[in-house]
Amino acid sequence: MTGGGTVGSSNTPHGTPLRAPMFNTTTFRLIAAALAISTVAIHSKQASAASLAVQLACASDYYAYCSKHDPDGPATRACMNANGAKLSNRCVNALVAAGEISKAEVARRTAAATGK
Repeated sequence: MTGGGTVGSSNTPHGTPLRAPMFNTTTFRLIAAALAISTVAIHSKQASAASLAVQLACASDYYAYCSKHDPDGPATRACMNANGAKLSNRCVNALVAAGEISKAEVARRTAAATGK
């Protein structure tokens, strides 16, 4: 045996043992991806909570008036807007709470629909 090393160990030309890196490239990439995903999840938690509240409150309205459209597509928003006077109070209140529509706009549309 040369270099005074032990069986099964790897030495550099100077006789110092090689060390395994603390993180290899794959591990580093996985950690970075996990951090990125958790950061996005934290920042979008409020937005998704509001969206979920609106989805739950407006589900029956969606099925009644707009179910031919993709629920996440722009056509659904346009359809719900076109059917605004028919939407349930529960749905309208959820839309107001989520900031999707203002109370002033609801009042304007209600007045226009009733002719007042």
